[in-house]
Amino acid sequence: MALNKLKFNSLNVTPTAGKAVGFNSNADGLEATLEGNAMVFIKKLTASSSATLSFVNGTSDVVLDSTYKEYMFTFSSMHPATDGAHFQVGFRDGGTDYDAVKTSSFWRAQHEESGSTAKIGYDTDFHLTQSTSFQTIIGSESADNDQASSGYLHLFDPASTTFVKHYIAVVSNSNLNDYARVGYTAGYCNTTTAIDAVQFKMSSGNIDAGTITLYGIN
Repeated sequence: MALNKLKFNSLNVTPTAGKAVGFNSNADGLEATLEGNAMVFIKKLTASSSATLSFVNGTSDVVLDSTYKEYMFTFSSMHPATDGAHFQVGFRDGGTDYDAVKTSSFWRAQHEESGSTAKIGYDTDFHLTQSTSFQTIIGSESADNDQASSGYLHLFDPASTTFVKHYIAVVSNSNLNDYARVGYTAGYCNTTTAIDAVQFKMSSGNIDAGTITLYGIN
């Protein structure tokens, strides 16, 4: 079998920017394909005294279906209007309510500004047991003007109608009591119905400020 050489500038790759080039389904030509492990921007929401921030599949350019097997939400400078509020997430499995049944675990590490106290441990206040409640992903937010929370949440295969839907979150905040705190949450929506929307809110009061950005991961 002879090999044919192509000149470097003989292929126009402009239409494949941000993608990979691979064989087509007949293996007799090349086509643009999704690049492995690429993060694709989907939607950014900005809070301004907002009761909730919601990402609903098919609404306002939001994609949350079988297009991607993994979705990631990043949180930047989430600031509560109310001292002591918890930053929370809910998942919708059809209908209109964000009440998908969840089982989860939560643990945290924290260190006080004065250096006098440092702790690490499991937090039973924020784990869920077959609950329809919203999941807390960081607790005891401070409403001080200079304090906020940032982090991320991964949601895996939300469109599956075979398996439960796993999620993992890591969030860092400046705690109500002047702690540097990081919260680790892991759990699953115990349903084989597709998750088609995700909503974020504070346990009390509004989200005063902050941005949440959704990405799809190939």
